[in-house]
Amino acid sequence: MSGAIEPTYIVEKGCPICGGVFPATKVRSKLRMVRQDTDFNTIYEQINPLYYSIWFCPHCGYAAPESNFSDIPDKMAAVLRNFLKKCQINIDFPGVRSREQAILLYKLAIFNSDLIEAKNSRLAGLYLRLAWLYREAADEAMEIMSLAKALEYYEKASFKESFHIGNMNEITMDYLMGQLQFRTGKLEQAAANFSRIIANPQAKSEKRISELARDAWSEIKAKRKELENETAKGN
Repeated sequence: MSGAIEPTYIVEKGCPICGGVFPATKVRSKLRMVRQDTDFNTIYEQINPLYYSIWFCPHCGYAAPESNFSDIPDKMAAVLRNFLKKCQINIDFPGVRSREQAILLYKLAIFNSDLIEAKNSRLAGLYLRLAWLYREAADEAMEIMSLAKALEYYEKASFKESFHIGNMNEITMDYLMGQLQFRTGKLEQAAANFSRIIANPQAKSEKRISELARDAWSEIKAKRKELENETAKGN
């Protein structure tokens, strides 16, 4: 009888910065989902794919999301190459990764992405996933700080990039930004975003997002009432 299929496997990857070849860990696509948070953080049964979504070259220290690892213009690759030569990063992340290693790699990927002037949407996605890792670690302060940075970059992206950011259309993007506003205490801005989605006729084609927006709007309404009651008691 054959054993269970491992959720990860190894591929050989070439680094676009130094040309070195290293073993990169990939996560299999068929994972059993346990649940999904309202800001799209998905929890799986066997493994957290976020632990392995950042690829890291141990030869030069380049870190980037798997989906963007080789997607770097020659001019920016030269900038990063010159910088990393001065750093001499002598670390590696082979085999099974811990949450702490995953957090460190996301921070390295954010730093690298900022250095090469990556799109705002890419930085936003990195900060959002970093926040999810902090959520798993029950580090609320760092989670909120990372969510706030994700919101900042998504807001910039909404002005400078097309509405289809990643796999999100305009309605989904509005909803996610509303969630980030809500989770970082910007209740009025969040309520406005959710109300706009609820009133948008195009949202009918996005039934799940529309329902999530309604639930979130109701949650904000309850939160407002709670805050009003606390204020009244204080007086």
